Amino acid sequence: MAFVKDMLRMWAHSWKRFISIAMITLLGVAVLTGIYAGCRDAFRSTDRFFDAQGLHDVQVLSTAGLSNGDIAALRKVNGVAKVQAERSQEVTFDLDGRKSATMQEIGTNGIDQPYLQEGRMPKKAGEIAVTRKFIRDSGKRIGSRLTVTPESASSDTSDTNGADGTNETNGTDEAPSFPTKLTIVGVVLDPQNLSNPDGYSAMTSFRSTATTDYTFFAPSDGVTGTLYTSATLLVKGAAAESTFDESYENTVKQVTDRIDGTVKTDRQKARRQELLDAGNKKIADARAEADKKFADAQSQIDANRQQFNQQVDQIVSMQAGAAAAGAAANGANAGAAAAAGATTPQLDETTRETMRETIIAASPELTQAKQQLDQAQSQLNEQKASTEQTLKTKENELKTSIPQVRWYVQDRQSLGGFSALKSDLDSIQSLGNAFPIVFLLVAVMMSLTAMARMVEEDRSLIGTYVGLGYGRLAVASRYLLFALLACLIGGGLGLIAGFLGIPAFLLVVLQGMYVMPGLRLEYDWLYGSLGIALFVVGVLAATIYACVQEMRQTPASLLRPKAPRAGSRILLERIRPVWNRIGFLGKVTARNIFRFKSRLIMTVGGVAGCTALIVCGLAINDTVADLGIKQYRDIYQYDLMVVSDDSGASAMRTKVASDGRVTSSLDVRIESGDLTVAGSGDGDSGKAGSSGSESIQLVAVPEKHLSDLGEMVTLQPVSSGILGTSGVGKTGSLKLDDDGVIVAQSAASALGVKAGSKVRLTNGDGVQATAKVSAVNRNLIGSDVYVSETYYAKLFDSKDAKNTKNSKSSEDSEALTWNAMLAKLSGSDTSQTDYAESLEEDNSVMKAVSCAHMADSFKFDLMGAVVALIVALAGGLALVVLFTLANTNVSERVREMATLKVLGFFDREVHHYVNREMMILTVMGVILGLPLGRLVGGMLTMALNMPSLYFEVEVKPLSYVIAAVATMAFALLVQLFVNPVLDRIDPISSLKSVE
Repeated sequence: MAFVKDMLRMWAHSWKRFISIAMITLLGVAVLTGIYAGCRDAFRSTDRFFDAQGLHDVQVLSTAGLSNGDIAALRKVNGVAKVQAERSQEVTFDLDGRKSATMQEIGTNGIDQPYLQEGRMPKKAGEIAVTRKFIRDSGKRIGSRLTVTPESASSDTSDTNGADGTNETNGTDEAPSFPTKLTIVGVVLDPQNLSNPDGYSAMTSFRSTATTDYTFFAPSDGVTGTLYTSATLLVKGAAAESTFDESYENTVKQVTDRIDGTVKTDRQKARRQELLDAGNKKIADARAEADKKFADAQSQIDANRQQFNQQVDQIVSMQAGAAAAGAAANGANAGAAAAAGATTPQLDETTRETMRETIIAASPELTQAKQQLDQAQSQLNEQKASTEQTLKTKENELKTSIPQVRWYVQDRQSLGGFSALKSDLDSIQSLGNAFPIVFLLVAVMMSLTAMARMVEEDRSLIGTYVGLGYGRLAVASRYLLFALLACLIGGGLGLIAGFLGIPAFLLVVLQGMYVMPGLRLEYDWLYGSLGIALFVVGVLAATIYACVQEMRQTPASLLRPKAPRAGSRILLERIRPVWNRIGFLGKVTARNIFRFKSRLIMTVGGVAGCTALIVCGLAINDTVADLGIKQYRDIYQYDLMVVSDDSGASAMRTKVASDGRVTSSLDVRIESGDLTVAGSGDGDSGKAGSSGSESIQLVAVPEKHLSDLGEMVTLQPVSSGILGTSGVGKTGSLKLDDDGVIVAQSAASALGVKAGSKVRLTNGDGVQATAKVSAVNRNLIGSDVYVSETYYAKLFDSKDAKNTKNSKSSEDSEALTWNAMLAKLSGSDTSQTDYAESLEEDNSVMKAVSCAHMADSFKFDLMGAVVALIVALAGGLALVVLFTLANTNVSERVREMATLKVLGFFDREVHHYVNREMMILTVMGVILGLPLGRLVGGMLTMALNMPSLYFEVEVKPLSYVIAAVATMAFALLVQLFVNPVLDRIDPISSLKSVE
């Protein structure tokens, strides 16, 4: 019992050490669990929302639309739980200029169901539900009416030649059509896009994937058309997995592989054959209809000619009878004449035909009638021949006019909103996995320092207990339980901060970017327990080490006072010109600093670690803050990018040229595609393996203007470096040629691509080809891949490639449609931004982007919030570390401080004597921590592999100053707590003999 009471008194006396260990554990556990818990809560709530709304696991698109046969084939795929055929149509309407929207049919099979936020779901034809973004932009409300106009090419899938061919050649499949007089009855959240329209809208400025401005949701009532624009699938067992885990991806991949392996190929062929059969049927129907019309016309002509011949024959008979009667009257009696008049003379065929021609020639009316009949017959024969020739031409052109049908099998990663949310959370979680390591190392160092001093102070008491027969384990338990209790209390408070405080802060920021219905904070018992256990093990290991160092001595040795550390010369003493000019107290300070090497290492290491954390956080903040400026003002030298569809490309260029704002421009072709790392296998066979893919913007440059690309985009070759650095070549040393493609650094870094690598490119039409990477270009935002016109033709059209090669010019091959323009503009940044906005109102322009606007509006608020949190926690850690070291320093030197007081030092002089050593050690730690922070910052930014982003590490001089000043300020703050302790040292009691 006395042992326990003494232990409790010892704990109460060491309350400062207890608080220090508890605070370090609190901060470490909070960092370890807080960022993880915030991201996990967001992941779980989003996963629950996706499951509740039935967000599709797989989506199938086709260039020719999907038929009932395609849907039936998908239902038979092993592993598919549900299939929902979907119809959509692109429409336009007037809202301060021309705006586009996608009319989306609300599925009846429970897939991709919009989440009702206000009002009710549409049920009747003409009723729609809109997103909050539309309500905000339009100023409309529930009950408002809207009139839309279907676009000429309705949707993405029917916008291709294949779909148009479907509508022209297949009378059984009709493209979807929606009502145009609409009434808003509800406000919904699209599960495919959780972006918060009322939050940080700038987040979508660099990775928006929407092809239309808005989405309108309509019921099946009033929707016509048997051709589907897409099919969405739910996979068996996928809902039981977290959509952000690898297990979910593997489950879905098994189904997508099955679709790609058999169903896709068979249905592509079957669908094209359906189109061919429908085309042939239309041609056959047209031939039958034409033959019927020609037969009717021929019958009419024949009837008219028969009537004409009867009339002529009647005249011939009358003339022949009259002639015979006259001849009989001249040579016979009246009776014979009468008998002759009663009989019609018989004429031979030659005579009759001669008389017919004579009669027709003598009568203008008959002549005109005969000519009309002959002309009608001639025209009919010509029409027959022309129609037959046209139908034969159609038959010959049918196979070439209907292109190969292509299917696109996509998972949730293809959804822009899903991938953006996942990449944001993954990047933050990677930071949460890295920073606790530094906190743990600092906690172990500080615990070792504090507990070693605690054990050393009780040296004689330990010897007494061991001499009285107490076991070394029992004696060590005094300190182990002390450290354990401090860790448990600090860890418990850290769990509260980690699972409540930090997640609440992160989720407030996340909800400013994304809408997350049903979001709630949850506790993870396993992760929380492991988090505390990690710090408990580290601190207890340090405590055990401190106890072992002392207790391995005999009781007699422990009962004797520990001999003072022997003085020794330091390196500075050997530099006589410097040493001789240092005052007495300065020399004492220098000797003290280097005499206690463990204290030197602990103090400098602890301060360096805290400073490094602050610099690291500020480095990430500086890196993110400069991304937009570097990309849109340094790398992109053009001021405006304008994109149109192929049909409006000429009108777009005419429009821009007529405005007179462009000083120089470059016509290019821009397509959205994919870049996949090619693995082993024959690239031409299309069986190359892959270890990653990235969405890219494929930029084809005209062959005659390859040299002009360098005037619009800064071309600088880069090579991979270490710790977040990269080697950047000389500006202008990179040229685009016909031997390969230039890949953006942001994509190359994520996929491990370098110059000379083989990659698989997918162009805007879904055609894949294996390409050689000639160089990697410096690029921070977006994933551009530049390709020459000749190399593009070689990759995606072998016929064009041959023509280009033989003629040494692209003019002999089928020229690409230059659907985009990169331009330099005159005027201020504001005027350039306004001009880009005005261009988007033009019908020929799909998208107009101002680099000035992008540079000013680029923000990454989530990363900034996390960096602020990390810097605050690092500052708190620095304060605790300095407080622990300062108190340990004072406790070690109580007799020394008492001696100084006896010698006549005033309190202020004692303060200066002690604090000067701490400030020097702090400065040394800061000097070491600044480059260490840059090093750690580079390592962390390497871990932030986000789609279409490359973090080029940037640390501004001001950040170094802030880190240094903050650490020094913490050191000065600690002095305010230490000085009263120095004042309370009693020289008499402190200088009493230990014995």
